Amino acid sequence: MEKPLKNQSNPQPRRLKRQLQRTARRVLPFMASLFMVAPMASPISKSLAGGRAPAAAAPKPAVPSTPSRAVRFSQQLRGVYAALQAEQQGLRFEVFAKAMTGYLNLRQHGKLASDKSLLTVVDFDLPSTVKRLWVLDLTNRRVLFNTLVAHGHNTGENEATMFSNTVESNMSSLGFYLTQNEYIGKHGRSLKLQGLDEGFNTNAEARAVVMHGAEYVSEDFIRQNGRLGRSLGCPALPMDQYSAIIDTVSDGTCLFISKSDAGYDSQFLSQEVAIAAWLPEEQPAS
Repeated sequence: MEKPLKNQSNPQPRRLKRQLQRTARRVLPFMASLFMVAPMASPISKSLAGGRAPAAAAPKPAVPSTPSRAVRFSQQLRGVYAALQAEQQGLRFEVFAKAMTGYLNLRQHGKLASDKSLLTVVDFDLPSTVKRLWVLDLTNRRVLFNTLVAHGHNTGENEATMFSNTVESNMSSLGFYLTQNEYIGKHGRSLKLQGLDEGFNTNAEARAVVMHGAEYVSEDFIRQNGRLGRSLGCPALPMDQYSAIIDTVSDGTCLFISKSDAGYDSQFLSQEVAIAAWLPEEQPAS
């Protein structure tokens, strides 16, 4: 048999090549249409490590809007008020909120002792026959004391209606006070008070307005007289509690004496300053 020449071409590979080309022309448009219609596979994020961006960015989940600082401040006040169970012990929220605002202002101004988180509140909207003084432990969310407290002789009978910062007025004075040191006076153990509200209580020292115990602050006195006895302007306390209260609140804690609709105002009722003290701005990420 004669062998083919080396340069003689074999026609079969050429036929096979032509068949493959015809098949490709029919199949490739169909495959391309599939890629145009079908969605891309979900693990596209893996390509980000190699610097390749996905064909379409996945939608981000909705992020709830952040409440304003004022709203958050109000929410926190409500939370502390509830944790203290202050409403159950007769302390109204509006009085508590005002007292807390002043407390935070004073703390922001560095006027309070740094090692104590105590707030004493007196609500003279309530009659003298009601327990209207509270000592609040803000760290442990506890009401330490809730007791009777007297108002000044010329402030009113059972109801406290008149207030003064004048020497020898024998009236109670409204506003924020800073507790100071104790001393032994004509009422025994007594606690000095520094009035902080100009025009309302800054004559407390000159008037000797202090916290002390008195026999006329008792349930027995109420039963006999229909009201408490009255002081010369001091927030006088029951004899069986005054000493423990003085021990607790002395040396740099906040006392707030409140009365609505009495013309009282204070530089320490700035909500902006209170918010700054309680909700400092978040530090930017480094």
